[in-house]
Amino acid sequence: MNHFPEFASRIAPLLVNDIDTDQIIPARFLKVTDKAGLGASLFADWRFQPDGSPKAEFVLNQPQHRGAGILLAGNNFGCGSSREHAPWALVGYGFRAVISTSFADIFKNNALKNALLPITVDTSVHRKLSELVLNEPSVELSVDLESQTFRMPDGGTVRFPIDGFAKSCLLNGTDDLGYLLRFEKQIEEYETMRFGSGV
Repeated sequence: MNHFPEFASRIAPLLVNDIDTDQIIPARFLKVTDKAGLGASLFADWRFQPDGSPKAEFVLNQPQHRGAGILLAGNNFGCGSSREHAPWALVGYGFRAVISTSFADIFKNNALKNALLPITVDTSVHRKLSELVLNEPSVELSVDLESQTFRMPDGGTVRFPIDGFAKSCLLNGTDDLGYLLRFEKQIEEYETMRFGSGV
């Protein structure tokens, strides 16, 4: 997993509540065990007509929102069945962060393990962001995981919560196993002390 540096990006507004994982990545695309290419199927039933042509009215197909690295979603994002393919598809498409007033717990944990930052904000901040991006699609937010803040276009900052362990892993570009392996020498020393050199 790559390090998670500070970044700035435009925002794609998908202001729908209770977007579930089957809407994020429909079940028919879950046969793969490799995340490569899943971004092409992100929100497939909302993005494309049955013949595969794009639906012009869907936000990700609109020119002003193409290439956005932040998704602004409605409440309770990522609910439904547990599937790691959902953050895989979002990251594969190019999203670095999702902003919502709340996330389903399993989705949130899967996102953090796959370098997708779930940013929880209160309803007043969410309303302000929604109005901002709908009125001026070119605006950007600067996201700084180290300080757990993002900077608004007017210069104001908003702080967001994140689990300390997940934050450390993202900043250091590692996962749970990688974190443990950093202490391999100490683990070996403990095992030798506890069980002897025959272990």
